[in-house]
Amino acid sequence: MGSRAGGSDAPTRGFASCHPDMGSETAAQRTLLVGCGQVGTRLGLRLAAGGGEAVALRRRTEALPAALSPLAVDLGEPVPRGLLPEVDAMVVTLPPGPDDDAYVRSLQHLADALPEPPSRVVLVSSTRVLEGLAGAEVRTEADAPAPVSARARTLLEGERVARERLGALVVRPAGIYGPGRERLVRTVLERTPVQHAQRTNRIHETDLVRALEAMLMAADPPHLLHAVDRRPAPLGEVVGWIAARLGVEPPPRILPEVAGGTVLAGDRLLALLGDLRFPSFEEGYGAMLDARAGGAPPTGRA
Repeated sequence: MGSRAGGSDAPTRGFASCHPDMGSETAAQRTLLVGCGQVGTRLGLRLAAGGGEAVALRRRTEALPAALSPLAVDLGEPVPRGLLPEVDAMVVTLPPGPDDDAYVRSLQHLADALPEPPSRVVLVSSTRVLEGLAGAEVRTEADAPAPVSARARTLLEGERVARERLGALVVRPAGIYGPGRERLVRTVLERTPVQHAQRTNRIHETDLVRALEAMLMAADPPHLLHAVDRRPAPLGEVVGWIAARLGVEPPPRILPEVAGGTVLAGDRLLALLGDLRFPSFEEGYGAMLDARAGGAPPTGRA
């Protein structure tokens, strides 16, 4: 199938005020990108291309693109007041660390160090906080979280801290895939056994970046968003499709088969974006495999 599905590549200029009486876009502003890994960097490049300033906060900044303003800070330790700049918006993409307390502690240090909370803050969490809702029933943002693992409980506590201390909007992506995220392709090529009956959801990195930008730009964004595409699917269907495209046998089944995992609706994301570039795994992995066959690295340009 084609590598894209609708949408414009042009970055949006400026972002809307989050004040309820100001719905129109303002001039381009300064955004602090906390964590700023692959997703944050791509978002920052879009914001910079639209005329804004993107300040990238992370421990090491040497590899950042020149378009981003680097800020080397270790949030694992208390941050001196005055070190963080005043900004108009902030997107937090901190991954949970090996220490369950480190993630929440970093968010607390961030909140303590800010001159004042930005007018709009977006926290990237994970659909992992819904892991206890396994079953065929379609779940939405209205369903209460059901964390089971320590990692999920940590993420949920991070959401609470970000909401209470920063007034954050929360985006929960499902499994992120795209350029440089080819774990499932390697699984197929290496014939690593998988649980074929496992229910899975995913989001292409390009659409996640677009969603985060939209959360900054929208006059009235949702307070909670599940970033998932339009096609939840059993893992066996996904690896079978990839295997067929690669001309190899699908990976073996793990037995006994257990139909775990949740099924998540992406209606709220669709309402926010209007469309997805990669509405299903077929478009997303199709683009990745096309690039692989052509010998060119996929750009996944947002």
